[in-house]
Amino acid sequence: MQTVWGVLSVLFIWALVLPFAGIAAILLFISNKGFFVPLVIAAYISFAGMLVMARFELFNYKKYFWLGAASLVAVSLLFTIPAVYEKTRPVITDGQVELAAYQPFEKETKAVFLEKPASLNIEDDLPIIDGATALYPIYAAFAQAVYPEKEYQPDDSEVMSNRTGAAYTNLINGKADIIFALGPSTTQLNQAESVGKKLKLTPIGKEAFVFFVNSKNPVKSLTEDEIKGIYSGEITNWKDVGGKDEGIRAFQRPENSGIQTALQNFMGFTPIMKPPTEDVMSLMGTVIGEVSDYKNHKNAIGYTFRYYSTQMVKNNKIRLLCVNGVEPTVDTIRSGDYPITNEFYAVTAGSDNPHVEAFIEWVLSVEGQEIVEKTGYVPVGK
Repeated sequence: MQTVWGVLSVLFIWALVLPFAGIAAILLFISNKGFFVPLVIAAYISFAGMLVMARFELFNYKKYFWLGAASLVAVSLLFTIPAVYEKTRPVITDGQVELAAYQPFEKETKAVFLEKPASLNIEDDLPIIDGATALYPIYAAFAQAVYPEKEYQPDDSEVMSNRTGAAYTNLINGKADIIFALGPSTTQLNQAESVGKKLKLTPIGKEAFVFFVNSKNPVKSLTEDEIKGIYSGEITNWKDVGGKDEGIRAFQRPENSGIQTALQNFMGFTPIMKPPTEDVMSLMGTVIGEVSDYKNHKNAIGYTFRYYSTQMVKNNKIRLLCVNGVEPTVDTIRSGDYPITNEFYAVTAGSDNPHVEAFIEWVLSVEGQEIVEKTGYVPVGK
């Protein structure tokens, strides 16, 4: 009978502690640190083993408990350490720029100024503008030249930056009058059509679509066909394009982001392979597969825009690739020698704001295009 009660008491304590271990595991998953879960499991099993040995006074249980616990921790670390190492790699995402650095009218803003007051001044009924992160320095400077001086928070004001996908949604839903972004994806065009709106795209500048690799990767240039081969999955090893004998990790961006639309436009009719994903625990408790952020492995490749990578992020652990032997610079974009350039636009969807047309006309004027060029992009028409 004593043995039965002993077993029941042990099981009761196990059951009492199990929810805490489960909650710890769930919290680690939600915070995207699921790689620590093996340690939680090892700790629970160790506790269970100690409880059994202590309750039934097994011989020399202290010695064997610590030996078993150490073994469990060692095994769990074999699963944990690679994941921790993976998480410490440099990561490049769309959200790593401090937009406040370019906020209009701030004391030390990086947004450029015109040498003389702008010929257009809007004092009331300010058009609400939104757009891509990479273009925020441009349209923040537009607002700084034309709008009245006050605070414009990037997350909630007349001059916002919600990234390309959210900006298109705001425009289509009437929450923005103008957005500054790359051209829309098919999904975004369909979204506008479904609510009876037509998107009007006015080119205001040009930028290079660039591909980048780890700075230690010996490959310095790829042809357009080689890039298409990589992103279609036909080329899978760097040795096939003049590099080392290593598999290629070709990272992508989420669907409907401006940069992913740029990749789709570049690839044309060439199918794009499925992107690398990682499992993330959602707040609903389900595991979902999200497109992985670029992790700077020696065999990785990713893509972005020249200004974003060289001026806004400035990551010296990556290197921009030449394409067809041509380096992406302002001069090669202007001359047309760099083969992958994209126009970016002022996009409208039928706003009733009385200043929208005048504002876009001013953006295309000498003053507006001066801001585009001084910021570091190539003005439209040049």
